[in-house]
Amino acid sequence: MTYRWLFALVLAAACSKSDSAPPPPPGHITEAKPSKDPAKAKQIIAAGGALVFDVRTPDEFGDDHLASATNLPVDDLPKRLADVDRLAGRDKAKPIVVYCHAGGRAARAKQALEAAGYTNVTNGGGLADLR
Repeated sequence: MTYRWLFALVLAAACSKSDSAPPPPPGHITEAKPSKDPAKAKQIIAAGGALVFDVRTPDEFGDDHLASATNLPVDDLPKRLADVDRLAGRDKAKPIVVYCHAGGRAARAKQALEAAGYTNVTNGGGLADLR
């Protein structure tokens, strides 16, 4: 009888634990899950006027990229926010599409841009998704 009670107590404690971690500090770029939306990104690009950032490395960009894209490696993004601001014409609501190889780095770039105040950023996923 004592073992059943102890087992029930341990089971209840294990089930009541929260899996959520505390939120990261402001400005911290975490590994984001790629929530890509290539269909929306294609529409935004086709409409014209959007900034398109290829957030892969310069070597990857040199191998192939969308014609309308500017190379902005995700690891350089924090240092190049002034460039983004200039390209956006200081318009934080300007449509921006980010893409990489599969969507993971683009998700990080989207998060960083949103943390910098940009309100209209779409993760296009990977280059192949946007072709």
